[in-house]
Amino acid sequence: MAILNYITWNVSDEIFRFDMPFFGSVALRWYGLLFASGFIFGQIILTRIYKAEGVREKWIDVITLYMIVGTVVGARLGHCLFYEPEIYLKDPIRILKIWEGGLASHGATIGILLALYLFSRKYKFDYLWVLDRIVIVVALGGALIRLGNLFNSEIVGKATDVPWAFVFLRNFEFPQVPRHPAQLYEAISSFLLFVALYFLWRQLKSATPRGRIFGLFVVILFTLRFLYEFLKEPQVGFEESMALNMGQILSIPLILVGLVVLIRSYTHPVLPHINTLDPDDIKTKPKTRVRS
Repeated sequence: MAILNYITWNVSDEIFRFDMPFFGSVALRWYGLLFASGFIFGQIILTRIYKAEGVREKWIDVITLYMIVGTVVGARLGHCLFYEPEIYLKDPIRILKIWEGGLASHGATIGILLALYLFSRKYKFDYLWVLDRIVIVVALGGALIRLGNLFNSEIVGKATDVPWAFVFLRNFEFPQVPRHPAQLYEAISSFLLFVALYFLWRQLKSATPRGRIFGLFVVILFTLRFLYEFLKEPQVGFEESMALNMGQILSIPLILVGLVVLIRSYTHPVLPHINTLDPDDIKTKPKTRVRS
């Protein structure tokens, strides 16, 4: 009886294609569906979390909008600046062409952190409380996005002889030999991290020390990302001559920040301030006119 030496991956990145007046042929892709699903499932889970802690559910729509903008803008700018700056600085308009591909998870992380800081400051939320809850659904979203990368046959691993190796027949950038399914490794890890963080939150809920969940998320996720990069093929040409690739270099400061926040949550545990106000109750103060 023959033993399976590898898995042939020849799945199309398109779910189906259809024609639309004025737009021509339009395809619904797995990546787009999985990317959007992260926000949909994230809303459902975040609603459960906010409801359990007495936070008005109306805030979910507001924070989701900040999350979408922070994720998309951060991921796109991150790819353009970290991986291919020479191309996009020559032609900045190409930055807007997201359909050409090119999103970076580290850029998305920075974009989310900045967007949620602006959200917290504007609406008087405890920033670490917001981060502690949002990273639970970010972990799930990350798992879905990596599955999207699998359907795109991108971010492939290095050649290997492990029995679960994949041959990506639709990836013509690298020789079609058995490779580590690096996308699947990260998808499974992110999903398990989501489960662990959710159950950690369920144990303490509003009594969870500030930064505890966020610190764990950042340290675990980016430590695994750092390690998984050793199994991946370079994403851009300049990485071939680097001892550590760009993904690993960008992971190091995030791991350090996560460690500081995590350690502090144990040495100086502080309970978060929880905003129970209704969005409709928060009004912009009228500007005072100065008369001359």
